[in-house]
Amino acid sequence: MSSGKLYLVATPVGNLSDMTFRAVETLKAVDAVFAEDTRNSKVLFNHYGIQTPLESLHQHNEHQRLAGILDRLKKGAVLAQISDAGTPGISDPGFLLARACVENDIPVEVIPGATAFIPALLKSGFALHRFVFEGFLPQKKGRQTKLMQMLQQPCTVVFYESPHKLLKTLQALKELGAGDRKISISRELTKKFEETVNGSVEMMISHFTQHAPKGEFVVVLQGTDYANDNGHDD
Repeated sequence: MSSGKLYLVATPVGNLSDMTFRAVETLKAVDAVFAEDTRNSKVLFNHYGIQTPLESLHQHNEHQRLAGILDRLKKGAVLAQISDAGTPGISDPGFLLARACVENDIPVEVIPGATAFIPALLKSGFALHRFVFEGFLPQKKGRQTKLMQMLQQPCTVVFYESPHKLLKTLQALKELGAGDRKISISRELTKKFEETVNGSVEMMISHFTQHAPKGEFVVVLQGTDYANDNGHDD
């Protein structure tokens, strides 16, 4: 029996109009869609008239569900995986299933689309011929070490941060001697109240002390290589 196929489908990070035609067609055609939160995904499905069955697959159950999903794929099912927003596998569930499919010679196809850190990088004005994506920083253990490593990067660094940790992270960067380092912070990307603020770490501390952080943030940190200032790949 020939195996099925897994589609990793990117969904909008905020604005529902950012869904691609191909993504909608794919989600309508597959046998089932695995979603990080079926309640969130139902809003997207209703908007585009997608009636494909939704099943739950998230960081708390993906290990337990993996064998069953692989069995379905091996029997010929054509399945898709989406996250709450953006591209599955980029700081979201998706990596485990994709890896298992590759290891079992099950075809994987990606339907590209939105990823939150790309627009934040572009809006920063920093050089992008090289950059490092760190995803979410460690919650506790290793967090300080990671910040030190990022500050030593010659290229631009981008990472995600939660609202209740943003100021703590900025303060930690200042304490590590990076108060003058240029930084760009974006939130609500593609949404009505999209906001990007640029300046030094010190300036960002002042800004977010006066304006309480709300929403998820994408933080872009300028690298140590001052060639980043002119944007040339020297």
